[in-house]
Amino acid sequence: MKMTYDEARQYIKEASKAGIRPGLSCMRELCRRLGNPQDDLKIIHIAGTNGKGSVCMMLAEILRREGYRTGLYTSPYLYSFNERMRVDGENISDGELCEVTEYVRQYAESMEDLPTEFELITAVAMEYFVRKKCDIVVLEVGLGGALDSTNVIDTPVVAVITALGLDHTKELGPTIEDIAKAKAGIIKQRSAVAFYGGEEKILRIIRDACEETDSVLELAHEGSADGYELGLKGRYQRNNAALVLTVVQLLNQRGFPVSAQSVREGLALVKWPGRFEQLLQEPVFIIDGGHNPHGVQGTAESLRYYYPDQKIHFIMGVMADKDVGQMVDLLLPLAADFTAITPDNPRALEAEKLSALIQRKGG
Repeated sequence: MKMTYDEARQYIKEASKAGIRPGLSCMRELCRRLGNPQDDLKIIHIAGTNGKGSVCMMLAEILRREGYRTGLYTSPYLYSFNERMRVDGENISDGELCEVTEYVRQYAESMEDLPTEFELITAVAMEYFVRKKCDIVVLEVGLGGALDSTNVIDTPVVAVITALGLDHTKELGPTIEDIAKAKAGIIKQRSAVAFYGGEEKILRIIRDACEETDSVLELAHEGSADGYELGLKGRYQRNNAALVLTVVQLLNQRGFPVSAQSVREGLALVKWPGRFEQLLQEPVFIIDGGHNPHGVQGTAESLRYYYPDQKIHFIMGVMADKDVGQMVDLLLPLAADFTAITPDNPRALEAEKLSALIQRKGG
């Protein structure tokens, strides 16, 4: 009997019991049993602390408008699990998800070490994109870079590293240099690399990785996107768009020509829910997924720009493993008040604890 959608989702979800397992040995074995579908794909690989999803969406929209059959792999999802893998802007259908998951399952369950949830999802996505005959795939890293399951791929068409900041320090290391080294792990031999840029100690790590792999590095230029209309709001999206323009420059050099018209249309019309997204006009209600200090700093800068001299009513929910105190510090100067909530996530910080922390800091 064919797997139902609920059965497919439950099978994938139950793999979460394996937790997070850094390393590529299990992912490589699963891909080998599947016939290495990743080797049949042309991939833009995107790592970074913040901006990955927005950069992915901008690039996918631009490539789709150019006429390329474009796969997109992102995480997590906002409304539906099927958002995580798309082709030409359309989510994978329930039926296709069931069919591909059932196919992957027969190989996964024959392994001595069972794959983790993210390894399974990534394998399903790779197989799906091959079946859909994608011309190019925009692939977002899940966690880090070097040891992330998506890094099972060979040299991508372009390796992209977005803005870097401190996040996932338990897994990646306590310093910004540790973070940069982990992200630089997606740079393979003779890569074309687009980097958002940053302070000199970060840039040096990326440059060193490029030199060691005989790769070409192009830095995003601040202000290069100022003449473009952007469908995504938030001051930080100008910087993300500048990085996208750098990627397009490299794509044009690597056999994937992209017209200026497709770039302008893609940047202007792209949609990406949950990124400084205005849901209501009266009263103004904005939702933003900033989930670490670097991301919340960008949110705060956008609020100051679009709503100067206004105090903001914040509804806030966070994960307990984040630097919650620093995020609160960034928002306090803007706040009229806070309403603390508990997100529907096993990693969530309880609303009572968040509220107590805000009050201790004077909120």
